[in-house]
Amino acid sequence: MRRSRSLTRSRYAPDPGLTARMTTTMFLIGLLYVVFVGVLMVLLRGSWPIVLLVAGGLFVGQFWFSDRIAALGMGAREVSREQAPELHGTVDRICALADMPKPKVAIADSDVPNAFATGRGEKTALVCVTTGLLRRLEPEELEGVLAHEMSHVAHRDVAVMTIASFLGVLAGMMTRVALYSGLGRSRDSNAAAAVILVPVVSGAVYVLSFLLTRVLSRYRELAADRAAALLTGRPSALASALTKVSGEMARIPTRDLRMAEPYNAFWFAPAFSSKESPGRLLSSHPTLEQRLDQLSRISARLGEV
Repeated sequence: MRRSRSLTRSRYAPDPGLTARMTTTMFLIGLLYVVFVGVLMVLLRGSWPIVLLVAGGLFVGQFWFSDRIAALGMGAREVSREQAPELHGTVDRICALADMPKPKVAIADSDVPNAFATGRGEKTALVCVTTGLLRRLEPEELEGVLAHEMSHVAHRDVAVMTIASFLGVLAGMMTRVALYSGLGRSRDSNAAAAVILVPVVSGAVYVLSFLLTRVLSRYRELAADRAAALLTGRPSALASALTKVSGEMARIPTRDLRMAEPYNAFWFAPAFSSKESPGRLLSSHPTLEQRLDQLSRISARLGEV
């Protein structure tokens, strides 16, 4: 009897810690979202229908189109099996190992050695590698990177990250709506207070949502490394890819790195990283040392079996 795809689970190792963090993040982000819209409705009493309309429209648009917008922004170009047979072959092997549907396969024309995955779910999933990554990695290293990215799809943390990061965008948009709605031209004292409070509330919401998504982002990268290493059984290949990609970043022109930086949370390795404590708190990825240490421990554990 054929099982429905929606009811199947992949062979990627489940991660209760990731699931708990995603649930907590979405709950807190949702709470922030409700509070933010509620405050705007109180402050902008005469404009609350506009607030609801814009907030709802942006949320729906973000949910349905954010993955395509992100892929477009990172230059992803879907390729056929004839155009990239080796890349498709690697993705096919991982899908067979993981027992999961094959995502769309894409290549981004960039010398920045990196990879990412997008999609609300398995049906809309896309995995993309840059030409710079393809030129630099050995086949087993590329397999480790792709297994890492496809674990994001299997664990559905790509969709969670996309939705969670939306609130910061919404806060900025709502501020513009408030400032351009004629509120600032009113002499009413309540309106004048709203002109001051709306940017303050928007800024606070942005900071809180930013910090929440960064905490989740760092954990999900460790979870993806762990899942990929266990699935392929070759944590050393993934460690080698991480070391190589991180080392190559120093040789990439700053201009190219800055073009990739806005999408840091989605990349396999960050375009920019900091070893300073404040920088680590705001980083989208764990440090290279943390990732290599985890892979070393997994390698030792697998070697004992």
